Amino acid sequence: MNNIELQGKVRSAMHTLVNENGIVSPVEVLMRVGVLSKDDYENWRFGRVPYLEKVCKCNLGKLSTINREIRIYTKKANLKPSWTFYKKWGNKKGQKTIQLRFSKSGDEQIERLYATHYVSSQVVRQAKERKEVVESD
Repeated sequence: MNNIELQGKVRSAMHTLVNENGIVSPVEVLMRVGVLSKDDYENWRFGRVPYLEKVCKCNLGKLSTINREIRIYTKKANLKPSWTFYKKWGNKKGQKTIQLRFSKSGDEQIERLYATHYVSSQVVRQAKERKEVVESD
């Protein structure tokens, strides 16, 4: 798949995700465009894979293109960033929480890009309204 096709797939995935639930995560986009399978995602979440990029079915250049397109779309759509803590699934009670890695390098900026979810202003507004109702009760 060339970069033009990839950009179109990313935009389409972003549009669909925003319309479905108002929240977009880079991991969901990777699955929607076909570079990350559900099984590989689950293996990563259970800690069977050392970092997410290892199981993505494209090279780092394509992953950079995907992440760049996500940032471009989120700015145009005025989506609000929200950093999310990805922890390993399957920890036993009392076990230390393990934060998952996205990249081989572990670079803080790259990790933050993958871990940031983007929320539509409508979802943000609805959450604020719910909070105000709860606080007034």
